[in-house]
Amino acid sequence: MKEKVQLFGRSLSGMVMPNIGAFIAWGIITALFIETGWTPNERIAQLVSPMSSVLLPLLIAYTGGNVVGGQRGGVIGALATMGVIVGSDIPMFIGAMIVGPLAAWVLKKFDKLMENHIKAGFEMLVNNFSLGIIGAILAIAAMYGVTPLVTTLNGLMSAGVGFFVDHGLLPLTSVFIEPAKVLFLNNAINHGILSPMGIQQVEEAGKSIFFLLESNPGPGLGVLLAYCIAGKGSAKSSAPGAVIIHFLGGIHEIYFPYILMNPLLLLATIAGGASGVFTFNLFNVGLSAPASPGSILALLMMAERHSYLGLILGVLISTVVSFVIAMPLLKFMGKDTSLEEAQQKKDAMKKQAKGIKDESAASESAEPVHVEGKIRKIAFACDAGMGSSAMGATVLKKKIAAAGLEGIEVIHTPVSSIPSDVQIVVTHQELGERAARSNPNAERVLITNFLAAPEYEVLVEDLKKRNQ
Repeated sequence: MKEKVQLFGRSLSGMVMPNIGAFIAWGIITALFIETGWTPNERIAQLVSPMSSVLLPLLIAYTGGNVVGGQRGGVIGALATMGVIVGSDIPMFIGAMIVGPLAAWVLKKFDKLMENHIKAGFEMLVNNFSLGIIGAILAIAAMYGVTPLVTTLNGLMSAGVGFFVDHGLLPLTSVFIEPAKVLFLNNAINHGILSPMGIQQVEEAGKSIFFLLESNPGPGLGVLLAYCIAGKGSAKSSAPGAVIIHFLGGIHEIYFPYILMNPLLLLATIAGGASGVFTFNLFNVGLSAPASPGSILALLMMAERHSYLGLILGVLISTVVSFVIAMPLLKFMGKDTSLEEAQQKKDAMKKQAKGIKDESAASESAEPVHVEGKIRKIAFACDAGMGSSAMGATVLKKKIAAAGLEGIEVIHTPVSSIPSDVQIVVTHQELGERAARSNPNAERVLITNFLAAPEYEVLVEDLKKRNQ
């Protein structure tokens, strides 16, 4: 059951995360130019509604369709989603998440049926007309079939959230959100559930507290600060660096291993999260768009102009509450699991959350590749190509620069789409087989710790010899 939930959540967030830049652009325009924005401008504010009701759902649908059926899948996904967009008067993010992949799947099945049955020279004609005809049919079907379903689901969710809000119970959502984050359902919850609801609320009120329920860095920050004082061994020495990455960089996954070392610390994050939500609600705090990553800087950029005081207080209070509860738990709960064991446990859970099978043995048995000659391009790859890979690429760039090596480009990329001109791929050992399939000609460097991997030093020394 857990695996199915994680796989479903990964599918939802996988359609939203590649389009986060567009959501941020929409949020900036909203925060600046709507009637209650920083610099109200009626003309520019006309962009807000079409972007949320048309552009963003189409981007989600195209991304979901592209995952299922490539570019043709993306096109028919966006085409069919126009049916739910036109058929409803609310932003159809959930409809896009349903119709986009579904339409691509239907087209993929049709293409499979027609395989080897098209006469030479008619391929383009058949492909174009099949996409157009099926897309038109699905757009109409979505308008009359999917729109009422999604509208009903939206009403049920709104009623459920309304119950929490009306009865002052919104802080209780932390009881579910904080444990789910440690199970790597954070992206699924934030981008798959809370963001669509938040965007609809922004349409009505100009801001939404839903964008803060998962992205608040306070609970995790409190736990990390407790480790800085009461932690032991490598956990204590690594916690200050994790504080910076978590609070300023917004990569919440960095604190998950510290929770897994002592699962009772979930009590601290739940209490911290609930106190933060209570404060946000008390001060009527809201963001104009999703804050991704969940950095304090991103939160401040997306905050509605009258929300700064309440936002800072909410983050501060959630940090203090989490810290106060975490401190005695760390001091008196006996010997912790080692950070290394927790790191391994976190990696296994992250792999499971992303639907990755156990590939460690396959990675070890995969035929190694050695690239001859000078190295000009290295890629750091992770599942989405946005979080840990970006951080790892930054670390590697600094080490290469410190070694005096020039002319080496280091990029970060999704492991499923490593560019063909990449000569060396650095990735987590659990993703080694996927990296080999994505770019079989690239040399692979497999690591377990993207912040302080000893393999970095070995790689830099090797680059010195190759690029002499």
